[in-house]
Amino acid sequence: MKFQYFLAAILLSGAAVSQAAAQVPPEVISTNAEGSTYVPMDSWMYPALDRLHSLGYLGTAFFGLRPWTRLSILHMLQESADRIDSDTNDDEARSIYLAVREELQPDLDNESELTHPKAELESVYSQFRGITGLPLRDSYHLGQSIIDDYGRPYEAGFNDYTGFSARAEAGRFTLYYRGEYQYAPSATGYSPALFTYLSQTLDKVPVASNPVQDTIPAGPVASTNVARVMEASLSYHLLNHEISIGKNDHWLGPGRGAAMLWSTNAEDTYTFQIDRVEPLWVPGLSRLAGKFRYDFSVGSLKGHTFPNDPWIHMEEISFKPSVNMEIGFSRVVIWGGDGHEPVTLHTFLRSFFSVAAPKFNVKNSPLDPGARFTAANFEYRLPGLRKWLTIYTDSVIHDNVSTVVDPRSDGLRPGIYLSQFPGAPHLDLRVEAATTDPGHVGTRDSLGRWLYWEEVQRQGVTNKGFLLGDNIGRQDKGGQAWLTYHLSPEEEIQFSYRNVKASNKFIPGGTTQNEFDGLIRKRIGKQLEVLGTVQYEGWKAPIYQTGAQSDTEVAAQITWYPRQKSQ
Repeated sequence: MKFQYFLAAILLSGAAVSQAAAQVPPEVISTNAEGSTYVPMDSWMYPALDRLHSLGYLGTAFFGLRPWTRLSILHMLQESADRIDSDTNDDEARSIYLAVREELQPDLDNESELTHPKAELESVYSQFRGITGLPLRDSYHLGQSIIDDYGRPYEAGFNDYTGFSARAEAGRFTLYYRGEYQYAPSATGYSPALFTYLSQTLDKVPVASNPVQDTIPAGPVASTNVARVMEASLSYHLLNHEISIGKNDHWLGPGRGAAMLWSTNAEDTYTFQIDRVEPLWVPGLSRLAGKFRYDFSVGSLKGHTFPNDPWIHMEEISFKPSVNMEIGFSRVVIWGGDGHEPVTLHTFLRSFFSVAAPKFNVKNSPLDPGARFTAANFEYRLPGLRKWLTIYTDSVIHDNVSTVVDPRSDGLRPGIYLSQFPGAPHLDLRVEAATTDPGHVGTRDSLGRWLYWEEVQRQGVTNKGFLLGDNIGRQDKGGQAWLTYHLSPEEEIQFSYRNVKASNKFIPGGTTQNEFDGLIRKRIGKQLEVLGTVQYEGWKAPIYQTGAQSDTEVAAQITWYPRQKSQ
């Protein structure tokens, strides 16, 4: 397959209180001719900007399509600058604005040119994680104890993740890199009998020809001692698009706990990407639908053995009919793989434009359009409560053009976000429910064979064993809640709870997880951040271990930001 064919096809198809008194700078920021690196999804800026939006500002932000570039965030801030400056009673919004602005200000003060590039060491960090008890590490079947963590390895005992990030810019060109050393102990893993049941009975993957599978932690599990690329991308900025190749984050949904179609639960994939990073006004259409953003990527999945090395492409389009409402539609297709069909321009176009569910004989032929999963998301700031309450939902369906076609078959993650309490402006509450068990679709949804699984691509929407989508897994129900006290935009104390229950139609005897988490994030001056977490989990999975089980995780991370100077 010639990669340039893909490029041609895509271009043709769519082408603090004292600080609170400070004045907001009024200058207009242009990004038409300058590239900008993405802000990783685990940055403190996304929760802060989410809160700023739910306080009634940031009307041009698209929360269903992240990450954002540094300059695009500055543009969002500029849109709200006058309103924040004129509202003398909203110290919370002003403090968030100023904190994010200070973080990104060097991007304006030190513009780059092709002949005068700039580069910097962005961060250096080390995280130490200790786990007692037996954790779960199987999002495709029995459950996952540590979620939305880029598929990092973890086991009972001492775990270590030490890394750094750096970036360089030269006019329209940008380069970003984050890598880390990872260590996790060895473990017993699943018994041969459990491995065989999960593989052959649930996934329909023959064990004889697939003795090692990333989706099933069969024992013994060797220790991990590797250097890993977390993110690495080379980008070119063209007409408000970032055209890049490498590993970038994706988060396609407004939720905090997960995104139904693509999140940071698994390791990032290597892709080619075209991302509209600034809102687009389409004459005529935008008078009704508002401004648009869209994203496209294509690349390969790793850790699949049945078939081996399939490819995946993703499309997302989001629009804002008003500053208080966002609607998004996305789609991923897994196609190709060794022994199934070649990855060519022809098979790509078939998977890209096919909208009908194929018959069985087509699925098992070179005419297979691939495994299609479609999602829709919605976010709305409620009238009369624009600065208080935001509601949202995310949904996914298999083999349908849209989740609105048969909503009873959808996987759902609805949520509600209270950005402040009366008399307690530093306190917020978020609650989300989640289900991938529609319950009425009969044999299609028995044994977890509806969402995230597919008849040909039987290891589903996974990369190196972890689900790319919602960490709740296949045919499960549950929810999450977060209560957060904000010491400052970059500092917080948080308590959260998470529950997951797998259907006994999927896992014999079902599974249950209950997690209680505490988190504190604190800055020491401007250059050091300390993050501490404690998690207690109680779980039951009779097919794996008899009786109630539990595990406890304690983690500490220290991050040095060389560029941030103490004031």
